[in-house]
Amino acid sequence: MAGVPEPTYTADAVGQVLELVKDPEIPVLSIADMGIINSIDTTEGAVTVRITPTYSGCPAMDQISSDIKTTLKLHGYDQIEVETVLSPAWTTDFISEKGRQQLFEYGIAPPLKGAGKASLLGEDEIKCPQCGSTDTEQVSQFGSTACKALYRCKSCAEPFDYFKCV
Repeated sequence: MAGVPEPTYTADAVGQVLELVKDPEIPVLSIADMGIINSIDTTEGAVTVRITPTYSGCPAMDQISSDIKTTLKLHGYDQIEVETVLSPAWTTDFISEKGRQQLFEYGIAPPLKGAGKASLLGEDEIKCPQCGSTDTEQVSQFGSTACKALYRCKSCAEPFDYFKCV
């Protein structure tokens, strides 16, 4: 392929390329910031990427696997294997600080770090990503996707998604 530099077969180099792969449901986040990448193994000429779904039935995993292969091929990697691993189970604590900030700026309240089930019951203080107020209320445990709850800000009256803690 003309113009594509020779790939470097290190986990760091592959990890930098994978920063380009976005979560299909939240396109402002990379799969790295989501904490979906479990591990990267390389040998000269081959890459194995292990990914952990946000939950065992996540419908986006096939798309993420395909996007990983496509992105790595565009960067000159030829032999790519993507494996799905379920252990350790993914938690929202795997989301990076950069990812949490990107969620907030995108209009989704990020999950509270280390939060328990109180956030699922609407008992935790959730900050509105529109105006920053913490005077919010849970409207429904289910938002635009199964991973989110629907909240409303009492200050600005805007509805917003809250990324549930897992």
